[in-house]
Amino acid sequence: MIHYLMSANTPMLAALGLLVAFAGTCLLLTKLSPYLPKDAGREFAHDGKLSAGKPRGAGIIFILVFTVTALIFAPMNKEVGIYLILVAAEMLTGYMDDASDKPWGEWKKGILDLVVAMVLALTFLNYNSSTITIASLGMEVTLPPVLFVILAVILVWTSINVTNCADGVDGLSGTLTIITLMTIYVIDSIKGMPEDFSYVILLFVICILGYLWYNATPSRLMMGDAGSRAMGIFISIAILKTGSPLLYIPVAIMLILDGGLGLLKVSLIRVFKIYILKNTRTPIHDHVRKVKGWSNTQTVFRFAIIQIVVSVATVYMLL
Repeated sequence: MIHYLMSANTPMLAALGLLVAFAGTCLLLTKLSPYLPKDAGREFAHDGKLSAGKPRGAGIIFILVFTVTALIFAPMNKEVGIYLILVAAEMLTGYMDDASDKPWGEWKKGILDLVVAMVLALTFLNYNSSTITIASLGMEVTLPPVLFVILAVILVWTSINVTNCADGVDGLSGTLTIITLMTIYVIDSIKGMPEDFSYVILLFVICILGYLWYNATPSRLMMGDAGSRAMGIFISIAILKTGSPLLYIPVAIMLILDGGLGLLKVSLIRVFKIYILKNTRTPIHDHVRKVKGWSNTQTVFRFAIIQIVVSVATVYMLL
């Protein structure tokens, strides 16, 4: 009965859900953060040792709050339910890495991400068509299902890993994720998409805001892989639901540049022995702090400003 009432998603209940999500995140982070694993500091990151001793893996808390509040307050169906399970799965694999005495290897995490990405792509195709809209041209293209699944897997895997790599400055990845998701929320409104999943986006954003209350410089705790990997997969779900997956590039451009350039640099060196960006530290947030002398606050604000400008231009293009 309670679930039925909440699923009706009246404006009052929807607003209550947002307030509960924020309050629940803040309260549980306050009460449970002492029980989280402690960070050992990152040896090769700029000022990485400053994070030593802080609770990490806080993503397990705000993602669980998001999942529970979505189940209670958001209109629910099988498709969204599977997405919540996949977000939670990414969070749990990330948290197990956060809590491990010996960090998981890149191959182990990469394979797990690939499995989750494949399940997500197949789930999306099962409930949606393989037709995508190229927003800038105003045209639709129907892809063969196999090709669509392959491209969707690439999108999901990329989103998980670039978001994870961009997590290294207090408040940075959370702030960029909020801007990206709110841009997608506006795009959904412009395109007249059903409001059910748009509300789920708002719940996710609210939970990140609750986390940022404690993560703003100087941070008291960190989300760890539990948070960053969950944010990455949720961004990919949200952009797929717009029907215009290519919009991922502009709406998440700063996450892509910050985390993605490092992935590209390392991949080219390891696989092809090709060296690029020799004089650039990656992730880029380390370069601007170490080489350019930006403070953490300047880094967050400037990256956010760039993303906002690109997001506004993208939204204007769709009007």
